[in-house]
Amino acid sequence: MFIDPHIHVSSRTTDDYEAMQRAGIRAIIEPAFWLGQPRTKVGSFQDYFNSLVGWERFRASQFGIKHYCTIGLNSKEANNEALAEEVMELLPLYVGKEGVVAVGEIGYDDQTKAEDKYYRLQLDLAKEVDLPVMIHTPHRDKKRGTIKSMDVSEEHGLDPSMVVVDHNNEETVREVLDRGYWAAFTIYPHTKMGSERMVEIIRQYGAERIIVDSAADWGISDPLAVPKTAKLMKEKGIEDELIHLACYQNALTAYGQSGQMKESDWLNAEPIDQRKKLSGNTVLRGGQSPKVEGDSSSDIIEN
Repeated sequence: MFIDPHIHVSSRTTDDYEAMQRAGIRAIIEPAFWLGQPRTKVGSFQDYFNSLVGWERFRASQFGIKHYCTIGLNSKEANNEALAEEVMELLPLYVGKEGVVAVGEIGYDDQTKAEDKYYRLQLDLAKEVDLPVMIHTPHRDKKRGTIKSMDVSEEHGLDPSMVVVDHNNEETVREVLDRGYWAAFTIYPHTKMGSERMVEIIRQYGAERIIVDSAADWGISDPLAVPKTAKLMKEKGIEDELIHLACYQNALTAYGQSGQMKESDWLNAEPIDQRKKLSGNTVLRGGQSPKVEGDSSSDIIEN
């Protein structure tokens, strides 16, 4: 079994869900993030947050995957301060909802004053509601931004064991681990952190507090990055225990601190029944047969 603890499945298709389930992914975490272009109204954030705790949670269940999410104002859109102020008023309404396992993904993009302001406010919110934090480290000037993210987190009194620092690479991992944080790695095709490099990270540092994720979204990305990386680790001689930690257990331990995520959630999940609807809506289209686990008359054809 695998957990993908950072994947933007609102951007993915039902084919991806089916492939993920077949590959052994049993639980996922979808962080709130930006949509490729700036949102202009607070209502668009509200509808998006509603989809993370509502429709997407249901859609995942229809393919045998347990869906969790994180809620936050992403760093890029924190630079629209008038809108950011309105979003900050929304966040307390959502961080306590079922299935929300962290405040995130938050942090820095261009490392502006506005990003710093709203990052700090959201750290305080996470501390107030006793939720873990998922930090987005910047793609530019990453090392400085990563160090700053941790420095500010500590200024606000967060325990590093409650903070997942994501999008790490070879130049950030040592300090993140040395300071007691969870170090997550985003596996992308051709960029950022690839599977081969991830194997070498595990070989050098072991798997304590290391987390593998895909961050698959609307760009060129791979929703099977976690099981594919696990397979490569196995082929390269990495011990099963280390693979299990990096691709499953560490994510469960880190985000399980929310009280919202338990292994029994998917081990004891209800059977898939695609006859179910949410607010009258279904994942099926006209003429398609629903998949119903345990029903021999279910004639859905697997690809």
